[in-house]
Amino acid sequence: MILYRCFAWDERARPDAADGPLWFPRSYQGDGRHDNPELYACLYLADRPLSCVVEQLARFRTQRLTAGLLRRRGLPLAIAEIELDPAAELIDLDDPQVLATHQLRPSAIATRDRHVTQPQARRLFRNRRAAAGLRWWSTYEALWANVTVFDRAGPKLRLAALRALTLDDPAVSDAAQFFAMQVGEKALAARPSERA
Repeated sequence: MILYRCFAWDERARPDAADGPLWFPRSYQGDGRHDNPELYACLYLADRPLSCVVEQLARFRTQRLTAGLLRRRGLPLAIAEIELDPAAELIDLDDPQVLATHQLRPSAIATRDRHVTQPQARRLFRNRRAAAGLRWWSTYEALWANVTVFDRAGPKLRLAALRALTLDDPAVSDAAQFFAMQVGEKALAARPSERA
């Protein structure tokens, strides 16, 4: 399975070292949807480049898109294409049977309240010890799948491709269109198919 990660990239770093594509950034975690850094570190991945770039640009959606918005902590944003071993088990939080088994409601999965989602992830991590992570839907577009990969699944990940983002990257252009962000002097109209 191919998944995508948008992250601050240090080009000199080994893939599994700090600011590398396969690095689990435990020291920066605690506020994320499924963060429980006292128990595990995790990577937030997506089934398509657009989804993970949208996550990175969401806080800037009312601003003009400039090259400076494609940097974090002085590092360029990059997209990593990561292969997850197809045999890896993901807990699919979009599957009604899985939700019923774990006594979860869709509204509790979709909430932005971390006091709800972090304990869910902690419980699933402890109860499903073979699980590599969680699959859930994007809060920006329900048809996009996001995957939270636990650090215990690190050996099941392989870097397939990596590129630094630029303003003319297709994923950046699509994300700008999704938010109808201005790029330079022009505004990009949101595509109905992506906004629905």
